[in-house]
Amino acid sequence: MNKLKSEHIKLMNDSGQTKPKKAPEVEVEVLEKEKEEVDKPWKVILFDDDIHTFDEVIHQLIKALGCSRIKAEELTYKVHFEGKAVVFEGSFEECLKINSVLQEIQLITEIKG
Repeated sequence: MNKLKSEHIKLMNDSGQTKPKKAPEVEVEVLEKEKEEVDKPWKVILFDDDIHTFDEVIHQLIKALGCSRIKAEELTYKVHFEGKAVVFEGSFEECLKINSVLQEIQLITEIKG
């Protein structure tokens, strides 16, 4: 995240003295926009592959999400038939944790905000 620093601009007046002038408040808008983007719900997307079995994916989803076997099966079938599926939505930190568990067995995932 890039933070803009507030700087003072020195201007010379007619008598040759400098007087500080505060930079425009544009930086506040930029930082507020960045904060809004961080607060957005993030998603973990799981992609289909031809390497893992259904049981491997189901087991890893249960481990990562703490969901029921039925929910994990539903997600696995959705990934299989649609090529990908959103398996989790939450904060960025939560998504990182879920993502790391799914990648323990080299499942193909993406975190999207």
